[in-house]
Amino acid sequence: MTATDRSIELINAAAQAAADKLAHDIIAYDVSDVLSITDAFLLASAPNDRQVKSIVDEIEERLSKDLGVKPVRREGDREARWVLLDYVDIVVHVQHSEERVFYALERLWKDCPEIDLPEEAKATRGKAAAHAETTAGERDGELH
Repeated sequence: MTATDRSIELINAAAQAAADKLAHDIIAYDVSDVLSITDAFLLASAPNDRQVKSIVDEIEERLSKDLGVKPVRREGDREARWVLLDYVDIVVHVQHSEERVFYALERLWKDCPEIDLPEEAKATRGKAAAHAETTAGERDGELH
């Protein structure tokens, strides 16, 4: 079994919305062969809580406006460190960069097929590491 066309459509719209709000390291997995509760996972991250919330809000708004769907569940809003949007067919995880490294969801799903995403979403790969290097360099510069 593979993710449905509708799931792929939702994943691509969510990935594009996340990319438009400058999410880092956007990736999607077809988990339909290993989970019966959903077809696909989208993972994205951001360097701060405010941006996590902004990305989540944009995904929710875009999927509602363009595709007529709303999440059946939204978790993690209060802390905005790891927000989960459950659309039944897909589940979107937007994590603070620190949580993304700590929980390493990619390791859990690495054996699942990766879903091809829009170019803007693919271009976000490696952005978290680049952002960390830049901010570390800026902090080092401030210490001198």
